[in-house]
This record gives sequence, structure tokens and C-alpha cells, in this order.
Amino acid sequence: MDRLDAMRVFVASLDEGSLAGAGRRLGRSPAAVTRAIAFLERQVGVQLLHRSTRGLRLTDAGERYAAACRRMLTDLEEADLSVAGERTAPRGLLTITAPVMFGTHILRPIVGAFLRAHPDVQIRFLLLDQMINLIEEGVDVALRIAALPDSAMIALHVGDVRRVLCASPDYLARKPPITAPADLSDHDCIAIAQLSPNEIWSFPPAPGHRMNRNVRMRPRLTVNADQAAVDAAVDGEGVLRIMSYKIDQHVREGRLVILLPEDELPPLPAHLVIPEGRLASAKVRAFVDFAAARLRSEFVRMDQAQPAPAGA
Repeated sequence: MDRLDAMRVFVASLDEGSLAGAGRRLGRSPAAVTRAIAFLERQVGVQLLHRSTRGLRLTDAGERYAAACRRMLTDLEEADLSVAGERTAPRGLLTITAPVMFGTHILRPIVGAFLRAHPDVQIRFLLLDQMINLIEEGVDVALRIAALPDSAMIALHVGDVRRVLCASPDYLARKPPITAPADLSDHDCIAIAQLSPNEIWSFPPAPGHRMNRNVRMRPRLTVNADQAAVDAAVDGEGVLRIMSYKIDQHVREGRLVILLPEDELPPLPAHLVIPEGRLASAKVRAFVDFAAARLRSEFVRMDQAQPAPAGA
């Protein structure tokens, strides 16, 4: 059995979450997929997968081997497509990652439009709120919202994300006014994934001062998922601090109100990040060109829909 072919079966099994799914994707029988995985395990001398009725789980050795397989197959595909003239016709598998809510609400429609424009491209779309190693996971393009460390990767700035305070009109109607950060200490707060019963919210210095202003909050509700926090804010459970794009629709439709825009922390930059060498591929260049313009338009639209900080 060809080792590279067996690697493709192994990676397809991980992407699909089952041997049967890999078989359907590759047009092979379940027995052929099982033989390919067994062949690889004999070659490396260790078990790569735990198989059960609930699906597949990588062993520790399997995790390391999967990362190496993805790198090797990606490099091989890029070499083949470049020699075959792929520079003029985007095709092949494109792997993209983004934060869950941004990817779901903003980037996913752009991905769909790109697929319709390029019928020879397939996309593996990973929605993850944790940072992953782009090289090890075989990622071609990542949407990252954060100040980026220096690296050999290419980063294309597409917008800025504000970190905003918000609450529902119903909540604000039955609580004391909020005109300055200090007023928040008398309010209910919704916290996201905090283990401490107290939470410190930091704000830029007041005019004429150099120290940040800190307000100690006592959360009435703590959740570990952004969507649940947003839903709670819409339902009037308290004040929420969150990235602006996660509440954009609710603000535009009046279900949430932005508070203290003049006291916001500096915005976080949003970039499309591409590992070194990936832009040599036409599918990557085509997606970056396609997505960057649309993302910039989305950020402009979101800024226009929400009150801007003073002086912005």
C-alpha cells in the first residue's frame, strides 16, 4: 500500500470524524479505510487512533503524527498544483480557521460566496476560540483578533474590533443611570468564563490622569459561552462587556444598547494571517483577496451601526 495514500485516508478520517465518513469522502469501502489505518500503524509501530462506537480519538502519538501528515500532504499538494498551473485556476482543499461567533456570523457567508465563485475549491472551516498552531494543523488562512507577535507569517489588517459595554433597554429602564465607569459597581454584571466571584473591569484613564480606572464587579451570572452571555444580556440579566461584532445584530435591532462608548479600551486589530509560503498558492491568494475586501466592508458597516467613542 502507498504510504502517502494511507496518510490521506488517515487525515480524511480525522476531518470526517469516522472511518465510514472517510470512506464516503474518498469513495472507498470501510474495509479499505481500515486497512489503510492499520498499514500506517504497522509502519510507525504505534497505535494512532482509539476507535469506538462514539467515533475516533487520537492517541498522543497519533496527534503528533497527524500534524506531520497534514504538513506533508499540504506541501505535496502545493507542489503538484503549482507545477500543474494552479496559479491561474484556484483549486484543491483550503483550510481556514476563525473564532466561533465571528466565523459563524461574519466569515461563513464570505466563505459560501467564495465557494460559489470557485467550484474547484473545497474548504475545511475550523471554528475555534482557542489559538492553534497553523503549520501543525495545516491551516492556510486564519482570522485572528488580537495584537499579533512578531513572526514569519503574513498578516493583513482588515479591521478593528471594539470591546464594548452593553445592556438591554429593559434592564436600563429599571436600574440607576450609567454615566461613568464608577456607576457600574451598583449594577448586575454578566461574566464570561471567570472563576472568581469578583471581576475587575478596567477602563482608560480619566482626562488629566495616567492610571487606568478599575471597577470591581460582582457577577450575578457567570457563563462559559459567549452566546449564552449575549442572550442573557438581551433578556435583561445585567451589563455585559464583549467584542462588538458579537452583539452587532442586537444593537442594530435595538435589543441591546452600547454604554460608555467614550470610555472603551483601545480596539483590537483583526488580521487575516497566512503562514509563510502559502500565498504562493492561487487558492490562498484568491481567498485572501476575496475575503479581505468584504471583511473591511463588514467592519465599516459595524462601526456605522454602533455609537463611536468620543474623538474616533
